Amino acid sequence: MNDGNTINRRQALQHLSQVVSGGIAGTLLIDYALAGHYEPEWKHAIDRGLKWVASTQSRLGRWTAGNYPTAMTALAGTALLCSGSTTRQGSYAKQIRGAVDYLMTRVRNNGLIGDPLSDNRYTYGHGFSMLFLSQILGEEEDFERREELVQVLSKAVEFSGRAQTKSGGWGYVSAKDGNDFDEGSTTITQVQGLRGCRNAGIPVPKDIIERAKQYIYSCKNSDGGISYSSRNRGSSRPAITAAALASLYNAGDYDSHHVPEMMKYCKKNLYGLGSSRSFGHWHYTYLYYSQVVYRQGGSEWEIFRNKLYTRVVNEQSQDGSWQGNIGPIYVTAINLIILQLNQAYLPIFQR
Repeated sequence: MNDGNTINRRQALQHLSQVVSGGIAGTLLIDYALAGHYEPEWKHAIDRGLKWVASTQSRLGRWTAGNYPTAMTALAGTALLCSGSTTRQGSYAKQIRGAVDYLMTRVRNNGLIGDPLSDNRYTYGHGFSMLFLSQILGEEEDFERREELVQVLSKAVEFSGRAQTKSGGWGYVSAKDGNDFDEGSTTITQVQGLRGCRNAGIPVPKDIIERAKQYIYSCKNSDGGISYSSRNRGSSRPAITAAALASLYNAGDYDSHHVPEMMKYCKKNLYGLGSSRSFGHWHYTYLYYSQVVYRQGGSEWEIFRNKLYTRVVNEQSQDGSWQGNIGPIYVTAINLIILQLNQAYLPIFQR
């Protein structure tokens, strides 16, 4: 997995850390972030999974499951980026370029990345695309493509702002198209995508993020968990609570008094991994909860990581993919992102 591109990226990060942090101390911090422990079987699973993803990309540059080509392409592209490849270098540069090219064809005049005519949950694709393309922007060397990405992401941020509901969340479609309905999972997708844009230098109005944070807090129950929607305040949802915590971290809200209660709820319901039958969308849940525990670091992350990675690796199919709800590209992309967190290549997933 350590190709020449990996070495070049590490050297570049070391140099940057020396400039920013002052010499060897900064270098050691960067090395620690990049040098996460990997068992041979984890590396093997990642390699097989990445090869399967690359081999299943269409000639148009997309991946799909159901009617979600935008979301699946963005997720698959993000999984490939996590390997250390960029649009210019690395084993999966060709596939990443193809994904970028495809998503650029999905951009609408109003800033939406997706197709509202064929996708009845287009905010997922929009949010995942903002996340993926914002990580691309930081690595893109071609000036014209960088300018194009800046324009696309700037308009995408504006669309997300207009699509936000009065309560501060997002629904499967924009507030206008969805009668102002909102729910937790699409809200989290938007927040993380917007954070990726902000990290890449795209202006994101503070009010959008603040309203989203307050939306999450308004959905919190007495047990520390988050409800499905501001309109459907019922039982807490482990998946949405984990995703909400990850998005709050992305929003820089580490010290809110709500966070410890949400952490306690997640640890009680998710730290033992559970089963896919105990609650829906297991892989989606651990895409976000793994980010939460990873940011905690230390022995807690190591213990949890070992259990999680062992389970994920053991569930891999012979062809390198993973099976599950929605489709194999969805589950495979998510599992690859989870398995590659320790490589710390993408700013959005770094501690």
